[in-house]
This record gives sequence, structure tokens and C-alpha cells, in this order.
Amino acid sequence: MSGFSDLRLGFIPLTDCAPLAVAKVMGFFAEEGLEVALSREASWATVRDKVSLGALDGAHMLAPMALAVTEAGEGEIIAPLALNQNGSAVTVSNALADAMRAADPASLEGPLVTAETLAGVVAARRARGEPPLTFAVVFPASMHNYLLRYWLAQGGVDPDQDVRLVVIPPPRMVEQMRAGAVDGFCVGAPWNAVAEAEGVGRTLITASRFWPSGPDKVLGMAARFADARPDDLKACLQAVMRAAAWADAPENHETLVELLARPEWVGAAPDAIARALTAEIVFHRQGAGLPRVEHGLWLVSQMIRWGQVAPDIDPEALVRRVYRPDLYRAAALSLDPRLESARSLDEAAQPLEARLFDRRPFDPSAPLAYASAFEIRRPQGSPA
Repeated sequence: MSGFSDLRLGFIPLTDCAPLAVAKVMGFFAEEGLEVALSREASWATVRDKVSLGALDGAHMLAPMALAVTEAGEGEIIAPLALNQNGSAVTVSNALADAMRAADPASLEGPLVTAETLAGVVAARRARGEPPLTFAVVFPASMHNYLLRYWLAQGGVDPDQDVRLVVIPPPRMVEQMRAGAVDGFCVGAPWNAVAEAEGVGRTLITASRFWPSGPDKVLGMAARFADARPDDLKACLQAVMRAAAWADAPENHETLVELLARPEWVGAAPDAIARALTAEIVFHRQGAGLPRVEHGLWLVSQMIRWGQVAPDIDPEALVRRVYRPDLYRAAALSLDPRLESARSLDEAAQPLEARLFDRRPFDPSAPLAYASAFEIRRPQGSPA
């Protein structure tokens, strides 16, 4: 299209791809002078490879993936915008839920189901000589992996010794649970709701219960693109910010659900998509789009805890290479008064205390000490 800059972005069929879908379909990209091709990808590994190799300029991306790729030298990815907060959950099969309920009839009651009863089920299976339970996550460097591991460990289950962890693309989680290949998983919306709606599983803990307003996905952009085309990057951020604000508005949810339910986007039942939109996911309000350094530091602490990176890494240096709140701020300020982004930006940018479900304090200035203080952890290089 004459006068437009072209851009290639990838996404995974999840509810939190909404800002990209909306920016495309509702014309926000075009209004910012961009012709954007959105590519529906099969797995997070494919997203990583395509952005790293230059087949995509950027993507709907797992926040820890951007950190892991950059730290490993597999590419240079920046995160100038957070796409959402919350949206993921831990779901177990009906058989495992029944086993937990049999062990403790009250174990599945209340808004926060802990893994303590699960630890008893794991121990009983071991005593009977049964194979370990299998849990799935979407990618090793993901909030889903860290949420599941953290939750299991706080309940006394060692995720590297007591259960088996596997990686499965999000859209295949429910079918794998239905087939009996996995006993539980941690995945983003709408697939937990799909599992419940289809009578396949029971959701035990949502991300908003694990860590209210915690990190999830980012808009991951190849650093080479950001360096070579700063004006197009800014235009992209502005379009996605406008789309995120649109997606947050309750009056737009019916239209958004209809959009995401299409097979070219998420391709799930509208009711399943609607559930997270009304109760869980935040795209823009209260500064949700700001890529927070303290979020990145917590994610790196978990990478250290589970042996994915060296324990002597400089967490802040890595996070500041990847997380770019300065780029977010510049784009947000330029949107006033169209979006009124800047009015609450200064307040929203104040450091947030990590308020995880177990109340263990996280000091962003001491992520290494935090990572080493957990009883259950895995040294780097030990077998998974």
C-alpha cells in the first residue's frame, strides 16, 4: 500500500493476542501508517525462531522468552510494551481433581487451591509404585512454567523430582488432557475455560490469584528492527496501545469475543473466550502496558531458581537490555490527547511490590538472594 510501512508480526491463538488482532481488524495499524501482516503460529518455539532469524519483525511473546533469547545470545529482542496481565491458570484432569478431593474433601474449596493436597496424592502414587503425574507447560521460559513450578513447590511438590514436566503448544493442551497424556497443565486463556466447558478438567488456581497484576505476555520486537525503524516501532506501539485500551472497554467485549472466536484468530467457543475477558485479563488500564523492570527481575529470579541461567548473572543488566519502558513512555506521551495515556503514566510507573499468593516478599534490588532462598530449587546444569 503506497505510503505505508510494512511490518510482520506473529501471534499464538490465545485470548491475550487481542491487542494485535484488534489493531489489525479495527484499523489502528493502518491509522498509524502501517501495513501489518499477522501470522498465526503453531508454537512458542516457532515464534522464538522466526523473530530471532528475521522472518518476523516481532510477535505476541512470552515475557521470559525475550529475556532467555537475549541472554543466550540467540538473538536480541526488546520488550517495549506489555500486552497483558493475568490470563493463565493451572488446570488438572477430572481424575486428578477427584483424587485430591478423596484425599481431602475440602481441598478444592475456596478461591485459592494450594498444592499441599496434591503433594499427598503424589506421595501415595509413589508408595504404590505408580508413574509420576505429568504436567504440561507452554514453553520452558514462560510465566506458565514459573507459575506452575512455584505453586507446586510451595505445596511441597518438587517439579523436577516428583512430577514429570513436558512442553505442549497451547491449542493442544485440552486434547492431550482428554487423551490422558497429561494430568495437568498451566496455559493461557481460553484453554483452561475450554477444558472445564468440555468436561475435561478442573481449574485450581488462576494467575490473578497467584499474583494479582502479574506479568504475562509482551510485544517482543527484534532489536535490529527497533534500531533501523524507530518511527515504525513507535507507530506500532501506539496502534497496539489504542487497541489494548479498546479491548479493555466492557462495551467492546461482545465484539471482541466474536472477533477472537474466528478460526483465523483463537478459534475457541465464545463463552470460553469471554470468561477471561470479564474476570481476569487486563490489557491497558492502570498502566498494564508498561514493561516493568521489576517484573523482568522477578522472572529472571525464577530462571536462576530453576537452573535456566547461571546463578552469577547480572539480572538488572539483562532486564534493562530487554525491557524498554522508555520506548513505551515516548509512544504513550505522543498519543495524548487521543488516548489520554500519559495522565496516569507517572503514577502507574511507580515500582510495584510483588504480591504473590504466599506473601513472600520480593526485593527487586536483590533478585539473586531471593532466588537462592527457596528450599526447592534446581541448580544450573542438573538434569531436568
